[in-house]
Amino acid sequence: MTIAAAWTKGAFRWGVLCLGLALAACASGPPTPEWQMNAHGAAQKAQNAYLAGDNRVEQLEWNRAREALARTGRLDLLARLELLRCAGRVASLVFEPCAGFEALRQDAAAPEKAYADYLAGQLAALDAAQLPAAQRSVAQAVQTDAGAPLSGIEDPLSRLVAAGVLLKTGRATPATLSIAVETASAQGWRRPLLAWLMVQAQRAQAAGDTEAVARLQRRIAIVERGGRPD
Repeated sequence: MTIAAAWTKGAFRWGVLCLGLALAACASGPPTPEWQMNAHGAAQKAQNAYLAGDNRVEQLEWNRAREALARTGRLDLLARLELLRCAGRVASLVFEPCAGFEALRQDAAAPEKAYADYLAGQLAALDAAQLPAAQRSVAQAVQTDAGAPLSGIEDPLSRLVAAGVLLKTGRATPATLSIAVETASAQGWRRPLLAWLMVQAQRAQAAGDTEAVARLQRRIAIVERGGRPD
């Protein structure tokens, strides 16, 4: 499937709201419109910059992605873009209203509305069947008070989004924190890594585990300094 089909049919990877599946198209197929390639590339760069903690590049690339989509007049596509942006924030424990999506909610489809409610932690009355498979299992587990299967979520960002929702709803266990920390660490995602390490440190401090607090503070200091010596 080309990125064109992904945009027009909505067949993007819902786990992290990927905006396209592939840029390669069949030789006999029509060329991919420039706006689709620009939107996909800018959104990917913006998300990567956000997770890395580069605010300047992030804002620049989100603006480029929005401009590319605005050329189509497709409000539903702009709504998806805003959800992608908000998903990265939930993964990084920035729990703020997804204002960009809410401004476009009336023009969004049911799956997008369900995903927005999921990111907001509104799981009680949520129709989990509308969610992507990775997040559906977490929503269903929360609704039934079962264990949330984070380890079964293959995509790293999807896993962090699910962990963020669990923390937001007060259902994050020590195992949830460990999985989130190691996921962010393995990807080199500075922003979510710092956020999750700080939550671990807070819980260790509350439990009186001074050794764990000291160890976590050392990790936090390394990430904050970017490897630079004191």
